Amino acid sequence: MPNLQSIQIQLPNGSSREVHLGISAGEIAHSISSSLGKSAIAAKVNGQLVDLGTPLQDHGKLEIITSENELSLPIYRVSAAHILAQAIKRLYGAEQVKLGIGLAVADGFYYDFELDRPLSSADFPQIEQEMQRIIAENLPIQRQELNRDEAITLFTSQQEHYKLEMIRNQLEDIAFSVYAQGEFIDLDRGPHLPSTGKLQAFKLMSVAGAYWRGDAANPVLQRIYGTAFADKAQLQSRLLMLEEARKRDHRKLGRELKLFMFSDEAPGMPFYLPRGMALRTELEDFSRRQQLSRGYEEVRTPIMMNQQLWEQSGHWDHYKDNMYFSQVDQESFALKPMNCPGHMLIYKNELRSYRDLPIRMMEFGQVHRHEFSGALNGLMRVRTFCQDDAHIYALPEQMEAEIHKAMELIDDMYAVFGFDYEIELSTRPEDSMGSEELWDQAEQALRNVLEARGVDYRLNEGDGAFYGPKIDFHILDALKRSWQCGTIQLDFQMPEKFDLSYIGEDSQKHRPVVIHRAIYGSVDRFLGILTEHYAGAFPLWLAPVQARILPVSDHYIDYALQVKKILSDAGLRVDADISGNKLGYKMREAQQEKIPYILVVGEKEQQSGSVNVRRYNDDAQIMMPIDDAIGQLQAQIEQKS
Repeated sequence: MPNLQSIQIQLPNGSSREVHLGISAGEIAHSISSSLGKSAIAAKVNGQLVDLGTPLQDHGKLEIITSENELSLPIYRVSAAHILAQAIKRLYGAEQVKLGIGLAVADGFYYDFELDRPLSSADFPQIEQEMQRIIAENLPIQRQELNRDEAITLFTSQQEHYKLEMIRNQLEDIAFSVYAQGEFIDLDRGPHLPSTGKLQAFKLMSVAGAYWRGDAANPVLQRIYGTAFADKAQLQSRLLMLEEARKRDHRKLGRELKLFMFSDEAPGMPFYLPRGMALRTELEDFSRRQQLSRGYEEVRTPIMMNQQLWEQSGHWDHYKDNMYFSQVDQESFALKPMNCPGHMLIYKNELRSYRDLPIRMMEFGQVHRHEFSGALNGLMRVRTFCQDDAHIYALPEQMEAEIHKAMELIDDMYAVFGFDYEIELSTRPEDSMGSEELWDQAEQALRNVLEARGVDYRLNEGDGAFYGPKIDFHILDALKRSWQCGTIQLDFQMPEKFDLSYIGEDSQKHRPVVIHRAIYGSVDRFLGILTEHYAGAFPLWLAPVQARILPVSDHYIDYALQVKKILSDAGLRVDADISGNKLGYKMREAQQEKIPYILVVGEKEQQSGSVNVRRYNDDAQIMMPIDDAIGQLQAQIEQKS
């Protein structure tokens, strides 16, 4: 036998293996152990994910990817997308179905199809059954590289005009990667599972329309969404979480609990009903008290300012496509998408001394940003919302201390809601303003604070604001979903653009540093997050209706109203159900509305000046004097328990 050229492969445990040139990653996995060979689904060669069948051509590092590795999930999902496409072709005819794009995404996968027959969720069982047949066939999934002419010939023979468009839009000299499984072949970068039989846990979730390549000028394709996991236990856990998320959907609960509404007359702009307004006001007042006690001063800026201001601030270059405009006296004005420029004007309104700094300026400011209608999502994505903005004007030597204090404030407030959170440091984006030197200085200041506080954080390169780097706070709700809310942004640019200054100890003018800070981010979105976090059962201090009084019959309506007035005078949000319905029905209705406390009154209670107290989701009932009930509720509200 001829001698085969050898190469050295280093494994994650530090050991090395001498193997022959051209051996595949899968063959090495089997040579290590049969169990590893069976569980392997892909490999990482010198940091790049590849298929198991990829031949190794040089010395380097090799890591075998199994289902336990977090990198495996996108591989399962992109293979699931191809199995879905193959099933659709089989069911509805290879010539009738034209393939768009299939991708793995954060929560699963999707594939876009052109098909004369409209698909719905009623078709999913049949499609899933066909996918299961393809999985049972355990078809090898094989990668091949084609040049441009070969790729055009292949997809011309299959009459796949969308694939041909993708190929023709690419540069002449690139190689095209295609994957084949049985009779099905598709363009894809990969990597994929070694065979269809490796996919054991998937579920089709929904179908929707999607413009080809996201362009409204293109045809609308049918997009089927699904999810896939390495095993059925993970899939089942995900489906249970989705079911719980559906029950907690703030749009559903917002209607049921009469918190807010939307109207076609103002798309993407929420209307707050009395209960929702009570909840929102409580949120704002809580934040207001926390900030005022820490030296912040509240301001209010106009909702509309002229175009020149937005050009000066730099927002024009970055936000003009998402801003609303109006002509006033032959001058262009814009509804504010942010509060920052207004605060800069307030700072500049008077001469500032170094003794005045830091100045902590806060506002609950209503802003407007145009979002595409397809992106609107209840309170989570709207066209107008309230930002809990603050801008801290500080001396350079005060900068890190002020960032510390802002982090402490955010931490204290999130703890009240029971939120854990993760921290992300975002650095200079491509469209940034200002010098590289100032950016480096700002980024280092944020790192210094994070490291001094000893907090874990992840780096998000290139995702800073256009005017400065930032620390983002991602809260984790009851379902462990992550929501970016709080932010602390360091800014050396706005002071330059607005020529902000203070008189220093040397009697000369100096530039302050500006720290942008938000806690809720958007009050509206935070309210939506809280609704889902608590599943509508808000803690007593936050609940729109804190207690409901139920007379056992019409004979005790007067006493119920008397109790209601006493509780209202004590500062509690309370109502009384004096309808003619039976007590059991009233109790069920109060439970459905998730009222924290139900106070039942009848003959005994009227004679003794008492109420019968029952907590939400608790069958225990305790009779107590009205004053004791008030004291108990007030103490719980004060503690925010």
